[in-house]
Amino acid sequence: MSVPSPLQAVLTRDADLSRTDETRAVIEGMVDGLNAHRIDDIGEFFAENFRWMGNYGCGTKHGLKAFQDNWQRPFQAAFSDKVCIDEARLFMGEWAAAFGRQEATHSGEFMGIAPTGRRVEIRYMDFWRVADGKIADNWVMVDFPHVLSQLGHDVFAGEGWEAFDTGRREAPRPQSSGGTA
Repeated sequence: MSVPSPLQAVLTRDADLSRTDETRAVIEGMVDGLNAHRIDDIGEFFAENFRWMGNYGCGTKHGLKAFQDNWQRPFQAAFSDKVCIDEARLFMGEWAAAFGRQEATHSGEFMGIAPTGRRVEIRYMDFWRVADGKIADNWVMVDFPHVLSQLGHDVFAGEGWEAFDTGRREAPRPQSSGGTA
């Protein structure tokens, strides 16, 4: 029995490829601004009403002020001497994506953990939509479980699937339904 495929890539289907260079300039300038630890004037790169949509633990920020007050300031309070390193960037019209890491010192409280002074790696993925020369939407995944593990807190209490990779646990298999996985 054939299952219809859901509609894919709806948001990027009609990307205006002539906007790729403009998008690249906005994203590159914004990353430089974040590396300069800019907060109050970061609106140069973000629309006033932009949406910042993070994974669980990061939250969702509606508007520039919420991003500044509820992401940038707490993040910089928890992690000093930070530098953002995009390992890869992709640009397509008004769309951009990147993955990479921030390297920082845990110098303030983070998720209830007092400052340790440890140097940590904060892995992330970002997906942006640029409109009228500013970031209008930003989908974000920040690997907080990895950060917490570097600070001595295993949020998975030993049940993370890394146990399958190391052979500490055997990975379960689905019951056979006659199909292939």
